[in-house]
Amino acid sequence: RGRRDDTTGEGIMTTTLPFDGIKVADFAWIWAAPTTSKYFADHGATVVRVETESPPDLVRTVGPFKDGEPGTNRSHSFGDFNTSKYSLSLDLKNPEGANVARRLIGWADIVIESFATGKMDDLGIGYETVKKLNPSVIMVSTSLMGQTGLASTYAGFGFHAGAIAGFYEITGWPDLPPDGPFTAYTDGVAPRFLAAIMMAALDHRRRTGEGQFIDASQLEMSLQMLAPQIIDYNASGRMVSRIGNRSRIAAPQGAYQCSGEDQWCAIAVETDEDWANLRSAMGKPTWANDDRFSITEGRLSSHDEIDKGISQWTADKSPQDVMEILQVAGVPAGVVQRSSDLMRDPQLKHRKFFRELEHSEVGNVPYTGHQFRIKGYDNGPRFAAPMLGEHNDFVLRDLLGMTDDEITEIAISGALV
Repeated sequence: RGRRDDTTGEGIMTTTLPFDGIKVADFAWIWAAPTTSKYFADHGATVVRVETESPPDLVRTVGPFKDGEPGTNRSHSFGDFNTSKYSLSLDLKNPEGANVARRLIGWADIVIESFATGKMDDLGIGYETVKKLNPSVIMVSTSLMGQTGLASTYAGFGFHAGAIAGFYEITGWPDLPPDGPFTAYTDGVAPRFLAAIMMAALDHRRRTGEGQFIDASQLEMSLQMLAPQIIDYNASGRMVSRIGNRSRIAAPQGAYQCSGEDQWCAIAVETDEDWANLRSAMGKPTWANDDRFSITEGRLSSHDEIDKGISQWTADKSPQDVMEILQVAGVPAGVVQRSSDLMRDPQLKHRKFFRELEHSEVGNVPYTGHQFRIKGYDNGPRFAAPMLGEHNDFVLRDLLGMTDDEITEIAISGALV
């Protein structure tokens, strides 16, 4: 069975997608929850992103902007998090806007939100209300610390949850303050867990007809990525802290400078065999023949000395050459790439990771796809992210079945902003 992928009827025909027929009311904003609903949108669900101009989603206000020109509809960060969605601009504090929201909730299979704890109740569309409007609905509330408990009212971003979870204490160098992982880390981790949880809830509803409420804490979901450190502490009392790019159980590991301006290659020796292969790939230099380096314990205690020798070997080679030489020898190694390098990466091109889509304001731009391929269909983004309020008429008229008079009254009320 085929269908068209846009509201004009001019898109390409595709086979039925896994979430075809699933309807999502997306009251989320920023990063974690919008990325979660993007999974469903890209894989066939009809996702209506509810947002407003006062204030707009903060990600709409940050770059990178197309051609360096700021604008509500020009942020490619927002674009990457919101492909394949429809935008409904709605003032939820306006009584008419709240009525539209309730109608949208009644239409939906899934309602997802990421406001501060209690905000949906304040707006009159908390779970108890949602459940009355739509008894079989799956409602998802995701916040930093969860909906209950002493810390439930703590509001913030993934940077804050990442710090509280402990990622900042263990990321960086021992002689410098905590540095933290790049960007709002838990915002990037949480959607991978949350999407799977929501799929399980959909399967449960399919089998039983029951909806449910999912209370998702970014802190708790992200702690799964610290499981080895937490288990180690529980078992041995060992407190983990910052050690740069190194490992406590294997050596040498690090990023080594290569020829050219600010060019690097990451190398990770994990076993004695890896070390022997690295030594051979480097031509068995005299310094590397030291018997201390033949076992992990000796390499760990001599890391600085080994790093100096490896750096001398990589200094006159391109990072690509270093990677290829070592990979052929069976040593884990990879070029430290920039965004521009990724756009040219032949493996990503082969996998069709980047998808060029036509955006209503900024034109043809590349969007990132998914980190997996599924046999039987093309699982990339279906269409570009929406402009703010771009699909108001389509959502109200075609999805919610409103009449011209109803839409006019809503517009007159000032709810569509």
